[in-house]
Amino acid sequence: MTVIGQPLDRVDGDVKTTGTARFAAEHTHPGLTHAALVHATIARGRITALDTAAAGAVPGVVAVLTHRNAPPLQPPPELNPLDFNTLFTGTFVRYLGSDEVHWDGEPIAVVVAETLAAAQEAAALVRAEYETVDAAVDFAAAEPGAWPQPNSPLTQGEAGKGDAEAALAAAPVAVDRRYTTPQHQHNAIEPHATTAVWDGDRLTVHDSTQSIDWFRTHLAVSFGVPVENVRVLAPFVGGAFGGKGSIWAGTVLAALAARATGRPVRLALTREGVYRTVGGRTPSIQRVALGATRDGRLTALVHTSTSRIGHVGGIPEQITEQSRHAYAADTILTRQLLVQLDLVSNAFMRAPGAAIGTFALESAIDELAHELDVDPVELRMRNEPDVNPLDGRAFARRRQREVYARGAARFGWHERTPRPGSMRDGRWLVGMGVASAYHPSYQFPADVTVRLSADGTVLVRCGFQEMGMGAATALAQVAADALGVPVDAVRVEYGDSALPPSPGANVSIQTASIAGAVLEAAAEIERTLRAMAERTGGDGRAEIIAKAGVPHVEASVGPDTPAGRMTGPERFMAMMMRDSHLVRAATGAHFCEVRVDPDTCEVRVSRWVGVFDIGTVVNPKTAGSQLRGGIVMGLGMALSEQSLVDPRTGRIMNPSLAEYHVPVHPDVPPIDVSFLNEPDPTMPFGIRGAGEVGITGAAAAVANAVHHATGKRVRDLPITLDKLL
Repeated sequence: MTVIGQPLDRVDGDVKTTGTARFAAEHTHPGLTHAALVHATIARGRITALDTAAAGAVPGVVAVLTHRNAPPLQPPPELNPLDFNTLFTGTFVRYLGSDEVHWDGEPIAVVVAETLAAAQEAAALVRAEYETVDAAVDFAAAEPGAWPQPNSPLTQGEAGKGDAEAALAAAPVAVDRRYTTPQHQHNAIEPHATTAVWDGDRLTVHDSTQSIDWFRTHLAVSFGVPVENVRVLAPFVGGAFGGKGSIWAGTVLAALAARATGRPVRLALTREGVYRTVGGRTPSIQRVALGATRDGRLTALVHTSTSRIGHVGGIPEQITEQSRHAYAADTILTRQLLVQLDLVSNAFMRAPGAAIGTFALESAIDELAHELDVDPVELRMRNEPDVNPLDGRAFARRRQREVYARGAARFGWHERTPRPGSMRDGRWLVGMGVASAYHPSYQFPADVTVRLSADGTVLVRCGFQEMGMGAATALAQVAADALGVPVDAVRVEYGDSALPPSPGANVSIQTASIAGAVLEAAAEIERTLRAMAERTGGDGRAEIIAKAGVPHVEASVGPDTPAGRMTGPERFMAMMMRDSHLVRAATGAHFCEVRVDPDTCEVRVSRWVGVFDIGTVVNPKTAGSQLRGGIVMGLGMALSEQSLVDPRTGRIMNPSLAEYHVPVHPDVPPIDVSFLNEPDPTMPFGIRGAGEVGITGAAAAVANAVHHATGKRVRDLPITLDKLL
C-alpha cells in the first residue's frame, strides 16, 4: 500500500471551502415552493378543531395540508431485524393520516407557500384544539415499570457468565453505583432539509440523509410507487451523527406536499423543528457493580441499564455491550431494561449505547481504583482480557496494553499524584483522568462498479454518503492501492441512489464495507485483464485493453453479479456467520486533564491525549478529524448537553442552541490524537471504523479527572456547576 496511509487533502475540499457545494436546501427547480410545519402542543390525544382559514389567507400561500385534506400515505414497513430498511424508520406514524397526536411536536399541518417567509407566517396562524389523554412522558417516573429488553439477532438484552451477584456479595472489595445520563439532541451544522419534485409517479428528492438507499425504499413504500421510481440525491451532507440515518417527518412531508400541490417543495427544518420531530439519544439509568480481590482482580462485573423507546418507534440501544468484552471478570451479568413513552422516538446518535454505557463502566472502574488505592491505568491492565471474557471467543485484534502505554507516555501520566485534590496550578485545582474507548466493528455488504480505462484512469461508482468525514477521499485512496494507480487517476461518484447501493453511513461501517467491495471488483478486473492478455496478447494494461478493442475494463459487485447474488440481508448474515467466532472492535484510551476553579467550580478541560487502535488508518488527516470530533462531542456530553423535557407535558424546553449548550471553540483544548495503525487481519485492507469510537469513554475521562481535581464524584451527567458547589 502506497496511497493508503497518506494524509491527503479532501477531494471535495475546494467546493466546500468556496461555497459551491450545494446541500439539500440549495437546489432549485422551476416553480419551487417552500414549506413550514405546524407542531402539536400536546403529548397525546386527538385534534378536535383545526382552524386554517387565517393561514390560507396569507398572500403567497399555495396550500395548508392537514389530516383533512392530505393525500394518504401507505403504512411504514414493520420492524424486522433482518430487513435493514425497516430499522431506519424514525416513527411508525402515517403523518397527517388521522386526528391522533402521538407526541408533543408531531407535525399536524404543513403550509406550502411561494416564499419561506409566507409559509412561516401562515404556519404561525394555524389554530388547533385538542382532547387530551393521559400520557407517559416522565422517564424517571417510568423506571419502576421497566421491562427486560428481549434478545434479537442485532441487540442483546441480557448476557452473563456465572453468578455475578453472588460473587459481588462475596468480594473483598466492591463498588455498586448508579449513574444517569440525560436525553441528548442532534445539532448537525446543516439541519434536516429536503427538496422534493414529482414528475408523474416519479419522485426526486434532494435530502440531507446518511442512508440513501434505505431512504429510497422507505419513500417508495410510503407513496406506493416502485423503488426504481424514486431517486434520492445527497452528494453533500452537513453532518449527521445518526440523526439523519432514520427517515423523519420532514422528508416524508416534503414529498407529500410536493405530490399534493404538483409543485417542487423545499422543507428545511428550523433548529427547533429538529428538536420537535427528530429523535435524540435516549436518557439512561445505569447500575455498575464491581467486585474485586484486594490486589484488584475483578471477580464480578454487573452492568444494567434502563433506557427508553417511543410508543411510535425507536430501537433499543446496546448500552451494556462494551461491558461484555472490556474486562476479564470471573463472573459477568449485563441486562437492559426498557420503558415506552409518549415522546418522539429515540434515535441513533454517535456511538449509540456505547457512548453512555462507557461513561458508567469507566467511571465505576475509576471508583474501584480509588477504593483499592491502585493507579487507574494499572487496574485496567491487571484486568485486560486475552480472550472475550463472556464466552472465550478470540479477539480479531486487541492491543489495549500498547494503546495505554503509548497514551500514558504522550500524556505524562507519571506526573499525576494519586490523592484527589493534591495537584494545583496557581489557584486552579488540577485533575487527570483516564478511560477506555470501545466500539464494535462490522462489515456490511456494499455494491460498487469499478472501471479501469485504457488511459489508466479509474472510475468508482457507489451510492455512499459523504457527511464531512472524507469518505470520497478515503475510498479514492483504497481504489488507487487496489488497482496500483496514482490517487489522482481515481474519480469517485457517490451520493446518488441511481448508483450501486451502499449501506448507510451508520455504526462506522461505510469505509470498510465499500473497501471490501472495491477489492472484489479490483480482483475481477485483474482476472479479466489476464484472460484478455492470454486471448489477444499485449504487455501492460493499456496495450491489453487496446488489443482487446474495448475502451475499458469494468467489474461490479452486487446482488445481480456473480460476486454477490444474495440479497443484502442474506449477504450480511453470511458475513456475520463467517465472523461469529470473533469479537472485533475499535478501541482506544483517553487521557484528560482538567482545571477546576475552587470557588466557582468552573471546569475547563485543558489537555487531551487519545490513542486508538482502528486498524489500518486510510488517511491520518481525515481519521484524526473524526476522532477529535468524537472527543469534542464527548466534552459536550460530560459538561453541558442535556435536553430538558418537561415531565408534565413531554415538551423539550430548550429547543435551540441558545439553551442547549454544545461545545464551542473556547471549550475545546488541544487534542493530541494518534493511532497504532496496525491492520486488522480480518477486515478489508485491515480497516476498522473510526467515526464513533472517539466519543466512547470520553465523558468518563472528564468525570474521572474532575474527581481527581476536587474529590467530588459526579455520577449524573452533565457535570454542571451546581453538582460541584
